[in-house]
Amino acid sequence: MAASLQLNFKPFKPQFTRSISAPNKFSTRIRCSAATPSKSYTVTLLPGDGIGPEVISVARNALHLIASIEGIEFKFKEMPMGGAALDLTGVPLPEETLSAAKDSDAVLLGAIGGYKWDNNEKHLKPETGLLQLREGLKVFANLRPATVLPQLVDASTLKREVAEGVDLMVVRELTGGIYFGKPRGFGTNENGQEIGFNTEVYATYEIDRIARVAFETARKRRGKLCSVDKANVLEASMLWRKRVMEIAAEYPDVELSHMYVDNAAMQLVRNPKQFDTIVTNNIFGDILSDEASMITGSIGMLPSASLGESGPGLFEPIHGSAPDIAGQDKANPLATLLSAAMLLKYGLGEEKAAQRIEAAVLNTLDRGYRTGDIYSAGQKLVGCKEMGEEVLKSIDSKVTAIA
Repeated sequence: MAASLQLNFKPFKPQFTRSISAPNKFSTRIRCSAATPSKSYTVTLLPGDGIGPEVISVARNALHLIASIEGIEFKFKEMPMGGAALDLTGVPLPEETLSAAKDSDAVLLGAIGGYKWDNNEKHLKPETGLLQLREGLKVFANLRPATVLPQLVDASTLKREVAEGVDLMVVRELTGGIYFGKPRGFGTNENGQEIGFNTEVYATYEIDRIARVAFETARKRRGKLCSVDKANVLEASMLWRKRVMEIAAEYPDVELSHMYVDNAAMQLVRNPKQFDTIVTNNIFGDILSDEASMITGSIGMLPSASLGESGPGLFEPIHGSAPDIAGQDKANPLATLLSAAMLLKYGLGEEKAAQRIEAAVLNTLDRGYRTGDIYSAGQKLVGCKEMGEEVLKSIDSKVTAIA
């Protein structure tokens, strides 16, 4: 089932197949809603590197429990990617992994990268596999919400009066711009000095389609869209602004504004509540969405969804692989759980199931549980596994409340 370009939910095709049982550790929480699940989905899991396997394990358990409550079935295909794939196969994105991802209804990624592969040649870096995956799935719209939860407002590095109530969405163009533009490479200038060069290039269709996703997103939120560019000096940004303004005529109900990227970076920390939805290019979106994440208190809290015109969406937490804490049960799994919620909502159209996860995360925070990155005095410090177990308890306790 494809994630829709305009963020609508596509109808499902019921499949009646054999159910997959949940892990034994959590089997006491699994409910038998029906003899045969009414809907079946294939989800490709890409644990990746560092803390990736730890947080994906938590999300998988949550999806198992959600499935038993909702009367649906998940068929999981776990595949190697990134550094893990390099060690196994010699490439960061094996053909088998890409094929499995394309054939699934949605893809859930943990994290990729690590010091071990930092000195590899570019085509053998884990990050190259991620770019190849995005290109292979033809996902071009990256949605990154940044919401300051009431329970974590004091975890933000900004003053309470600045951070409280922040709720914004960054819509980032994902497959164009300087990360993919050509020509690119290394050379020698007229003085005999070595140079490196990249090309920032956008075609009209690339700008138009991401602009429409952003306008649709803003329309479903508070009706305000800020387009971020550098149109005072960059020709690619001049075209960007021109096209966004033309597309705006299709959305008279959405208030459009423009901002240069350097000012946007400043405004995000000065007055982030002024923003509702932000749309921008690949490199600016990469930087601004990470900046926005820290307003919330931790990059470990933020999910993302990458969508295309057809085919499966790619869902992942925006944090990295954190090799320094990998295998130590210190990771925060909440961003991955919320990415699973976005998978259910935007990828599969299972909005009720998504709400169960979102409500369970809030309930777990209400009960005072914190991983180290969001811990403050008086709270209950827990590791990745225990945080996951507490979310499972909250999902289970909310069955009758949401039904």
